[in-house]
Amino acid sequence: MLRPPLSAILSFNGGYVDTMGFLALTGLFTAHVTGNFVTLGAVIALGTGGAIAKILALPVFCIVVLLARLLDLRLESRGRSAMPILLSIKLVLFVAAAALVVRHGPFGPAENLASIIVGMTLVAAMAIQNAVHRAHMATQPPTTLMTGTTTQIMLDLADLLTGGHSADAGTVRSRLMRMGLSVVTFALGCACGALAFMASPVWCFAVPPVLVALGLAVHLAADKQAAT
Repeated sequence: MLRPPLSAILSFNGGYVDTMGFLALTGLFTAHVTGNFVTLGAVIALGTGGAIAKILALPVFCIVVLLARLLDLRLESRGRSAMPILLSIKLVLFVAAAALVVRHGPFGPAENLASIIVGMTLVAAMAIQNAVHRAHMATQPPTTLMTGTTTQIMLDLADLLTGGHSADAGTVRSRLMRMGLSVVTFALGCACGALAFMASPVWCFAVPPVLVALGLAVHLAADKQAAT
């Protein structure tokens, strides 16, 4: 049975959630949290809403990454696989965010307590995705930020065109394929996030739980196949 790679699912999810969150939550970046420094400056300069969530995003992100890593190390010390548990926690967070939006959304240009809680729940979920990538998928391209990936693609293309790369050309082409897939799926996720928000600023939040559930199923199936 053909299954999409977990990295592709997470890249699509990264683009989708960041775009959806930006549109639905007064310009909040939920995955690319350092971008909130820029939008916070815009809030201060233009007097628009969303300042509290943007200020909270980075500390919430950092705390959740720290907690995810501590849980990861504790589970590993007990001989247990951390990936399914971390993905399951991420799934619960996305389900909670969707439920809150169904109950309290859609949100307007002004912040309120519900929109801040939803925003921080999404930030926490994407913090786990970033932690999972760093700890367990370090050989795969990033799934939430494409600047470095795009830069490496252009560098590799230049090296292949000029023959200036010291590494094996086959290795470089393989890396280009992985990185290209990551960029394409992330961009597709961004487009789908925007379209879903336009279709329904409430029910667009139901998509990330489905994506994470699919990713968890793919990971468990891969683990089961590797064990047999």
